[in-house]
Amino acid sequence: MSDLEILEKIGSEAVMRLRAKKLAAGKPFMINSNKLPRKQSYLEYPDRSIKLVTVAHDSHSFIILKELSRSQAHAVRQKYNLI
Repeated sequence: MSDLEILEKIGSEAVMRLRAKKLAAGKPFMINSNKLPRKQSYLEYPDRSIKLVTVAHDSHSFIILKELSRSQAHAVRQKYNLI
C-alpha cells in the first residue's frame, strides 16, 4: 500500500468517526461534493434523512432546497461510501 493510499484510508476513517459522532449526538453531518453547485451541500440527519441545502446570505445558517427521497438518500450514501 502506497503512502498516498495509507493517508486516504486514515482520512476516510476519520471522516466516518466524525460522522458517527455527530449523528449520535443528534446533529447533522455535512456531505460536501464538488458535483454540486457552489455553496450547496447535503446535510444528513440522525433520522437518516438527507436534505440538499445552500448557505444563507448571513453565512451562519442554511436554506433547505430539497429533502431527498429514501432512494435518493441511499444513492448519496453509496456514492460517498457512507454505508
